[in-house]
Amino acid sequence: MTHASVQPETTAEDAGAGSRPPAGRSWLDRCFHISERGSTLAREVRGGITTFMAMSYILLLNPLILSGPDAGRHTLARGALITATAFAAAVSTLLMGLIGKVPLALAAGLGVSGVLSTQVAPHMTWPQAMGMCVIYGVVIMLLVLTGLRERVMNAIPLALKHAITMGIGMFIALIGLVKAGFVHAAKAGGPVTLGPAGELSGWPVLLFCVTLLLIFMLQAREVPGAILIGIVVGTVLAVVVNATGDLGPRTWQNGAPELDGSAVSMPDFSLFGHVEFGGWSQVGGATVTMIVFTLVLAGFFDAMATIIGVGTEAGLADERGRMPGLSRALLVDGAGGAIGGAAGASGQTVFIESATGVGEGARTGLSSVVTGLIFAACLFFTPLTRIVPGEIAAAALVVIGAMMMSHARHVDWTDRAVAIPVFLTVVLMPFTYSITVGVGGGVIAYTAIRAGQGKWREPGAFMWALSLVFAGYFALHPIEQWLGVK
Repeated sequence: MTHASVQPETTAEDAGAGSRPPAGRSWLDRCFHISERGSTLAREVRGGITTFMAMSYILLLNPLILSGPDAGRHTLARGALITATAFAAAVSTLLMGLIGKVPLALAAGLGVSGVLSTQVAPHMTWPQAMGMCVIYGVVIMLLVLTGLRERVMNAIPLALKHAITMGIGMFIALIGLVKAGFVHAAKAGGPVTLGPAGELSGWPVLLFCVTLLLIFMLQAREVPGAILIGIVVGTVLAVVVNATGDLGPRTWQNGAPELDGSAVSMPDFSLFGHVEFGGWSQVGGATVTMIVFTLVLAGFFDAMATIIGVGTEAGLADERGRMPGLSRALLVDGAGGAIGGAAGASGQTVFIESATGVGEGARTGLSSVVTGLIFAACLFFTPLTRIVPGEIAAAALVVIGAMMMSHARHVDWTDRAVAIPVFLTVVLMPFTYSITVGVGGGVIAYTAIRAGQGKWREPGAFMWALSLVFAGYFALHPIEQWLGVK
């Protein structure tokens, strides 16, 4: 996820954008305050298209994370997942444009999808997992309406917020390496290995490496849309290699990279509305609570910082981070969790790629409406997206993980009281394949170290309460054994 700080180039169509008189404005201008915010219709459309191009990879990555035998008790159809991903992104982004009236686009949060795929769905049916997603969205909306969301944000130390983002990045990168076949569970000699037997095997993983390096090279040259370009080039290479080498569909993770039939088809809404609440007795109340808490954590922290950051870039936020319509934007972001659950696509959250549209001049919610409409149009082009091999799309997961590690520059690594909790948070997420464990380890370490320094009041009541919750989570099994529950 990239952040753009490029100022839009002034063109003839943009001239005088901020000096137009209010009289005679169109209904579109009045509805979105286009001229009031110093923008034009052309800039908003251009910004909306740019934002979509920057985040369109989600149509490939979200189904990649959610599909497969780990995603519940049955394999989910990739076409249905692509439809659900596009539909949820379209609805959430349109709501942000029409209600929030800010240039922010939403789509499936990869951190939330990772939690759903690895920690939630393996223990319950997919409708039950989506019920969890709806609940977490409602919880975030309640936090916004009661004003608690900002208070909770302020209670967690800044270093741990950065650590959570970095840890999720490492977690996502590991998912990408595993999906690509670059990393395997070792049969002997260690927990993981390079390839299935200590070496890379097959054309797909080689093309993954080529695509990954290409995206990194394009990013280093600051080429706009580097991730999308890399995926397109990697897919073309995959099509050529598959055709000339006659590899067959079993060689590839999601079938051969070739168009089967028409490029246009009707959307597959088979996952839509399949939501169940309850039936979690086999999981246990404590586990259900921790799952919802983990989903809230995964979708909670980046959103406010992203909204404020992009709002500041667009000139909508003041020096204290206050922005017109902030509460509405946060509310729509929370509703994205419920929308994604109802659609069967994972929780939706604000994407930092919205900053690329702002860099092209977007200043209003109209650009979000444009982005949302393009996502809606993608509902009818599912066959095209299915051509992209899972190994090629997995390269983007590694890239995004690397980008999220940039938060390391905000951490004071010379302060051991900060560095140790951050380290534990970052490494435990990928090493345990659990965001919950990473956050819990970091929180407990932070409060324990502060107490050891005699600064036990510094973490605050919320952090101490959180530490007790996580301590109970880690000690749940031995406590149950001691009490004879199991």
